[in-house]
Amino acid sequence: MHISISTENSQFASSWLKLSVVSLIAAGLFAVLLVLSRAPGIQDLIPWIDFFHTALVVHVNLSVLFWFMSFSCLLWSLYAGSRYLILDKLAYYLCVAGTVILIVAPFLGAGKPLINNYIPVLQHPLFFWATGIYALGLLLQTLRVLMVVPARDSGIASYGPYVAAIFTFSSLVALLVSWLVIPSDLEPIIYYEYLFWGGGHILQFSHTALLLFSWLILASYSGGNLAFKENTVKWLFIILLLPLVYALYIYLANDVFAPEHLTEFTLLMKYGGLVAVPLGVIIFLDFFKSKYHKNRDIAAAKAALICSFILFVAGGVIGFLINGVNVVIPAHYHGSIVGVTLAFMGIAYYLLPKLGYRNPVSGMARLQPYIYGGGQLVQIIGWTIAGMHGVQRKSAGAAQGLDSLPEIASVAMKVASAGGGISIIGGFLFWIVVIRSMWIKKDS
Repeated sequence: MHISISTENSQFASSWLKLSVVSLIAAGLFAVLLVLSRAPGIQDLIPWIDFFHTALVVHVNLSVLFWFMSFSCLLWSLYAGSRYLILDKLAYYLCVAGTVILIVAPFLGAGKPLINNYIPVLQHPLFFWATGIYALGLLLQTLRVLMVVPARDSGIASYGPYVAAIFTFSSLVALLVSWLVIPSDLEPIIYYEYLFWGGGHILQFSHTALLLFSWLILASYSGGNLAFKENTVKWLFIILLLPLVYALYIYLANDVFAPEHLTEFTLLMKYGGLVAVPLGVIIFLDFFKSKYHKNRDIAAAKAALICSFILFVAGGVIGFLINGVNVVIPAHYHGSIVGVTLAFMGIAYYLLPKLGYRNPVSGMARLQPYIYGGGQLVQIIGWTIAGMHGVQRKSAGAAQGLDSLPEIASVAMKVASAGGGISIIGGFLFWIVVIRSMWIKKDS
C-alpha cells in the first residue's frame, strides 16, 4: 500500500513551510543561551540568569508550540487543498503576525517570565498579543479542516490530519473553558499552570496523530509497503480519539481548579498515549521488514524517520522513570518532542521537491538527522542520569547545586550539555539544507 501527500491544490503550503522553518530557526537561536547556561564552568561566565528564563519561555513556545503548530497547519493546508481557501489565507497571516511579535517581544521589554507547564508565559502585553493572535489563526485553520470531513473512500492520508485537527480544536475549547472558570486573582504561576494544563495535555495527542501520519508517509516514501488493510489503519487512527473522551470526563467530573484536574490529566498523558502503540508498531515493523532501496533521493527523509523512531520511543520509556521534580522530566519530553520534530523534518525533506524546490540530496542532508537526533539522545540520557541523582528541573547556573551532588550528576550534566551542543549543530544544518533547497528552484 503506497501512501503519499498531494500538493496540487494548496496555495499556501510553501508559505506555511517557510513560517515553520523561521519558528525553528528562532527557537534554535534562543536555545544557544540555554545550553551554555547549563554547562558547568561556562555557566559562571553568563550573568543573565533572568534573561535565561525569558529566553527559555520564548524558546519553548517557538519550538514546541509555534513550530509544531505551523507545521501542522502546513499538513492541514495540504489536506484541505483549495477548499475554504480564505480561512487558510487568514490563518496564515495571523500566525505570521503572532510569530513575529513573539520573536521580538524580549527585545522590546517583555519579561517577568513564568516557567509554568505547556505554555510558559512572559507577563507582558506583547506576549499575550502574540499567543492570542496565533491562537486565532490556529482556530481558523482547524475549523477549515473540520469542515472537510474525510469521505468513506478517502485514503489513509486523510485520517491523520483530521484526527489531529479534532484534538487541536478540542485543546482550544479546553483552554477557553479553563479561562472562564479559573479565578483570576490567583498567584500568576498557579493561574497559568491550571489555565494551560488541560488544553496542553490534549494538544499532545494532536502531535502524536501527526507523528504517526508522518511515519506512514516517510515509511512509504522510503520504499515500504504497508501490509495491513487500509480500513484497519483508518480505525487505528480513529481509536487515537479515545483519550479525548476521557479528557471530556475530567472536565465534567472535576472542578478545573482542583488537584484532581492535574492528577487525572497526568495519568491520561502517561497511559493515554498507549492507544498509539498498535499503529506505531505496525509502521515500525513494516519499516524494518521491508526491503528499502539505497536511493540518495530519499536518504535524508529515511534518516529522519529512523531517528524519529529512536527519540520518540526513548522519550516514552524515560517517561515511566519520572520520580520527583528533576531533569528526568525534560529528558522525557525532549525525547518525545524531538521525535516529532525529526518526523516533521523528514516530511519537510519529502515535500521540498513536491513544492517545486530542489531535492535535499547532499551529504549534509543525509547526515543532519543523525547529528541532530544523536545529540538529543546523548542529552536526554545525560539528563536522565543526572535527574536520578538529584539535579532539579528548571534551574540554571549555581542554582543547579552540582557541587553538593554526587560526581556522576556533574558528569552527566556535562554530557547532556555536550549533547545539546551537538544537537544545535544538527539544527543549524537543517536550516542550511532547507534554505539551500528553497533558494534554488527544482532542477530542470
